[in-house]
Amino acid sequence: MIQVSGLYKSFDGFPALKDLHLHVKKGSIYGLIGTNGSGKTTVINHLTGVWKQDEGTITIDGQEIYDNEPLKQRLGYIPDDLRFFATYNLKEAARYFKGLYPRWNQERFEQMTGQFHLDPKKKISRFSKGMQKQAAFSLVMATMPDILILDEPIDGLDPLIRKLVWKYIVEDVAERETTVLVSSHNLREMEGICDSIGILDHGRMVLERDLDELKSDIHKVQVAFRGSAPEGAYDGLNILHKESRGSVDLLIVRNRRDLVEEQIEAVNPAIFDLLPLSLEEIFIYELGGETIELESILF
Repeated sequence: MIQVSGLYKSFDGFPALKDLHLHVKKGSIYGLIGTNGSGKTTVINHLTGVWKQDEGTITIDGQEIYDNEPLKQRLGYIPDDLRFFATYNLKEAARYFKGLYPRWNQERFEQMTGQFHLDPKKKISRFSKGMQKQAAFSLVMATMPDILILDEPIDGLDPLIRKLVWKYIVEDVAERETTVLVSSHNLREMEGICDSIGILDHGRMVLERDLDELKSDIHKVQVAFRGSAPEGAYDGLNILHKESRGSVDLLIVRNRRDLVEEQIEAVNPAIFDLLPLSLEEIFIYELGGETIELESILF
């Protein structure tokens, strides 16, 4: 559905994106994560057709997005930094959106603003930050988008509203095969909602995998033996990081779970704990988190 190949973008000679590749399947939820300054917003500005790339291709449903008005009418976008006409109330904003998007759904808009308890006659500029985000979400979802791109969509929302926002997104994915790309720093929430993940660092895609597959191949391991570890105890394992705390070895291992279990149990450990890493831990490790003591994530 969304295909990015060899994307390059520079600003005043500074390479913001470098040979970036990104693939989002139709009807899936893709999480784009990275540190501040990694290039997430720059990627999003290209996916929404705001900026034109220097090199590479960006297609959505087989079409170039830049300067493509019919395709943009099928795309919903909620930026982190919201912008509204200062004098508009929510009802006037809805009228404006209705004129831009041919699939505008007034019934859905009224349902959502009612659930969010938003006053349609109140100027949006007088809403709180969280209410402005709810207003933007109501407007965008009422356009019935085929593609939904979200930049920090739940920032500033309370837990009940966050749950309602995700409910609408998941329902559209299930019922309408909406394709969603979401960028957020809330990795715990992303872990529970995304099908696949892309980790961005310094303008490059360092890892892109289905989330279940990613989590099944990397583990944190705690091992202790009665006495010293047998020679070759870890031979054949792809150990990404290892350190010892007394008689306990703390490992990050990238292998299938069954292979790790077979290898370690064959040498009769006194203690053997094996757990998948959370998305947050994978993110920390992939971006140089081996400098952080493993003791803080293993215990």
